[in-house]
Amino acid sequence: MAWPLLCIAGILEIAFAFSMKASEGFTRVTPALCTVATGLASVFLLSASLRTLPMGTGYAVWTGIGAAGTAMVGMAVLGESASPVRVLCIALILAGVMGLKLVSAD
Repeated sequence: MAWPLLCIAGILEIAFAFSMKASEGFTRVTPALCTVATGLASVFLLSASLRTLPMGTGYAVWTGIGAAGTAMVGMAVLGESASPVRVLCIALILAGVMGLKLVSAD
């Protein structure tokens, strides 16, 4: 159950970053509230998953999902650069996340 919780936490981390951008420096109320809610929920689920997963693995996977996912959302939704080198770097992050899952004892 720890891995699904960790994946949801990572997805919430993506929503956290996206809503933070939409809040325009916490000047827009609804996106700002969404930022707080998704941030708290993400950390709560990370904490729950760390009850059984190794701390280093859990944190690395959480940040990897958040970083790669946020970059992909930025490219798909916000028109950020999708240069081949950037896409390759995101793929390397995801490969690292999958590698950590494969070698994890849980």
